[in-house]
Amino acid sequence: MTYHTSVLLEQSVDLLGITANSVYVDATFGGGGHSREMLSRMDGGRLIALDQDADAHVNALDDERFTLLRGNFRFIKNYLRFAEALPVDGILADFGLSSHQIDEGERGFSFSKDALLDMRMNRNAKRTAADILNTEESENLIRIFREYGEIYNAPRLVHAILKYRTEHAIKTTTTLQKIASKFARPGKENKYFAQVFQALRIEVNDEMGALNEFLNRSYECLKIGGRLVVLSYHSLEDRMVKEFFREEIHGDSIESQLKGHKILKWDVLTRKAIIPDDAEQQINGRSRSAKLRAAVKLPLATEGGMHE
Repeated sequence: MTYHTSVLLEQSVDLLGITANSVYVDATFGGGGHSREMLSRMDGGRLIALDQDADAHVNALDDERFTLLRGNFRFIKNYLRFAEALPVDGILADFGLSSHQIDEGERGFSFSKDALLDMRMNRNAKRTAADILNTEESENLIRIFREYGEIYNAPRLVHAILKYRTEHAIKTTTTLQKIASKFARPGKENKYFAQVFQALRIEVNDEMGALNEFLNRSYECLKIGGRLVVLSYHSLEDRMVKEFFREEIHGDSIESQLKGHKILKWDVLTRKAIIPDDAEQQINGRSRSAKLRAAVKLPLATEGGMHE
């Protein structure tokens, strides 16, 4: 069975602008599709890949230029320091769930398969989706579903969850789907279930916190002129990436601060997010929500006109 079909494969690797004898990072290795494509274009150099999911490590590539490390991409700087790979020429991250994770029912990522409500990317993590549903206070559950699932009737859903758990623990995907089914708009049930499950998955794995930390550490890991390429799959992620690429820095001097001088951190290569075309969406339905953005790290001007 195919572990995962990489989304916007050629376009994302194109944006890395791969050059000879350079160092690149695949921060979300998964099935290895992006890493294979990167290696096929590399002349010498190194490719460091990360993935915290033990299942992904069975896909490790047999290439002397390739190193696969087990860990969360939020700690990318620590892992690259360990690998003696800093600074790097390019970093690629694909934040979509792999097809393997969705299709393997026991992980609890999919509402279409009856399984325990787990949803941990790292199976050594302590808290599962079931733990959250059965122990969190009402206010926090409402926040999770509103913020991470953009669920319009989160209070009603949470009230039903609290009522159910007074008599029975919520343990399975089927149970959660049954509770949520009462609050979905007719004909929009699957979209609603997807939002509910997405919200829990983001909370279980602290995905927004991890993304924020990853973006900041990636900037620190890149050489001047290095490139960061990011594939995101929901509006919260894409908004964070978009805003990060727009970040500016105030000048160091008192004069520049008083005058409000700002320095750009990035030269954005994708003024508008790249999305899969109709052909790719038909072949791989899970690509529909993907958005691809990329930027080049700029030198930071200093007081005397010098550069970083």
